This record gives sequence, C-alpha cells and structure tokens, in this order.
Amino acid sequence: MANQHVPYATANHDEEKGLHRTPTGVTMSPELFEKLYMTPKVPRSGDYNKRFANPTALGFIGFVISASTFAMIVMGWGGTSGLSPVAGIFFFVGPVTMILALIFEWILGNFFSMMVMGLFSVFWLSFGLLQLPTLGLGVPFATPDDPTGMASREYNAAIGLYLIVWGFAFFSFFLFTTRINAVLATIFSLTATATWLLAGSYLKVSWGDYEVAGKLQKAGGAIIFFVALLGWYMCFVIMAGEMRIRFNFPVGDLSHFWPSTDIELTAREHSD
Repeated sequence: MANQHVPYATANHDEEKGLHRTPTGVTMSPELFEKLYMTPKVPRSGDYNKRFANPTALGFIGFVISASTFAMIVMGWGGTSGLSPVAGIFFFVGPVTMILALIFEWILGNFFSMMVMGLFSVFWLSFGLLQLPTLGLGVPFATPDDPTGMASREYNAAIGLYLIVWGFAFFSFFLFTTRINAVLATIFSLTATATWLLAGSYLKVSWGDYEVAGKLQKAGGAIIFFVALLGWYMCFVIMAGEMRIRFNFPVGDLSHFWPSTDIELTAREHSD
C-alpha cells in the first residue's frame, strides 16, 4: 500500500533520532526513551506509551516556572522580598501540573519519573505552607518583641533541619539519575546543594547571624535559578523529541556507563 512506503530521508532521520520502523509500527531506542520519559526503558506489558501522551514535559514546565520564580525572589531581584505574593507557585503551578504528570507516569509504568513528580509536588506544597503568615505557624514561639514567632530560634532551626532532610532526599535521587543522563544528574546534585544552603540560611537566622544568612539565601537562590534553566532545557528537549524537531539535543547519556540488566527489549515488545 502507498501509505506503507517511507522515504529514505525520513527513515534515515528516524534512525538517527532513535526511532526504528517495523512492519507494525515504530519503536524507539532505550536512549531516546530515557531522554523523553526520564526513566530507563524496561520490559513491560501493554501499549500505554502508544495510547497516551508523554506527561513528563507537563511536570517539568510546572517545576521550572515555580523554581525560576522562587529563585528570583529569594535573590531579591527587582527589590522583591517575601514569597506570599506568589503563593500560587507552591499550591497550583508546581503541584497541580506535577501531580497530573505523576498520575499519568504511574499509568505508563514510568517508575522514576513518577517518583520525581511526587517528590517535588510534596516539597512545594510543604514549603508553601511556610509562606502563609495567616497560618500562624510561628505563634507558639512568639515573644513581645516577635509577635509572629517567625524570627525565633526554635522556628528557624526546625525549618533548617527540615531542609537538611530534603537535601538528602534530593541527593538520593541524584545517585539514581547517574543511570540516566548528565543534565538530570546536574539538576538533582545542584538542587541538593541549594537546599542545604537554604537550610544553612535558616540555621544562621536562628543563631542571629543575619548577614551570613542573607548570603547563603542568595547563593541558594542562584543555584536554584541555574537548576531552573537546566529544567527549561530538559523541557524543550522532551517537547522537541515529541514534536519530531530535526535536531538531536544533547543531554549527556550516562546509561552506557552502567552494565545492561535488561532482557531483549525488542523481542519482548514484539511478543507483547
């Protein structure tokens, strides 16, 4: 049939992009799968990847909008001070898009990207609560000089310890991204570093060292801003791949440094 004929140039381009045509459809290489879905390609039953759209870019766009906005305000760009005017990034822009992506990543069976979406969703939600003064979270530590309690040693030390734990969580995810690509590994390693710097900022506030606290806060914000730029790049890479843009955007594939533990993926796919 005429519609089964594929021009040589198109077929050659598809192979360069990691797509391989078969008599019954098109398959993608493990490298391309990891670039688009942010998770290693493993054998699985079903054809959900063919029936549903790739949700990874949706989660990324929510993350980068929230992270870049957060970073610019933390660094004090434009004379900004305080995150309460943009509380929406903590409760809607970031979490809503990432929770939606999480659900569909789960349906598609993409374990790691599902975990990433869930991790950042709960981080934004929990950190967003700290930006709502109406909740009065610091009131138990209030004093006549500090009626909100948000400048107290106990309040800031607790947040600092909380962020230290989050730093270790991000670092744990960084270890697994070394199985995927260099861009993701850089995102998680820098996110862990920035989180620890922000933790140090809160701890310095608890000790009354406001000058060093301000420097640590700006340093953490600068790193998060760079992370957001990398996130924008990854989002563009995923969308370009899905839209079949004729350019191979590098992400620094790291999977070839690891021994392959997958069974014959192509044979398994055809058997399904």
